[in-house]
Amino acid sequence: MKKINVLKKNEDFSRIIASQKPYKYKDYIIYKEEQDSGVSHFGLSVGKKVGNAVTRNHIKRQLKSIIDQIPYKNNFNCIIIVRKGITEKSFLEMKDDLIEVMKRVHILEENE
Repeated sequence: MKKINVLKKNEDFSRIIASQKPYKYKDYIIYKEEQDSGVSHFGLSVGKKVGNAVTRNHIKRQLKSIIDQIPYKNNFNCIIIVRKGITEKSFLEMKDDLIEVMKRVHILEENE
């Protein structure tokens, strides 16, 4: 994931979470906000209940890798919040679940 495609500011997270409806699927909660900038932005949140810092950073690296591998639309901001059960899943299970929830939220390209 390129640095230009990352949401980091607390104001952005607060605004999107307060104004958008959450989409829940297994170990993910996704908030999607439409925008007109022509670029998609992703914010990742892995809470302290998931594990220690090493585990949380490992999960974030895996999520960034998955996001880089799949084609998605432009013009949206997306926050992905990870739940505690993600630690018991393999990388392929994480990828399949994230792709499924992105299809439900209409983030993926039409040809996927």
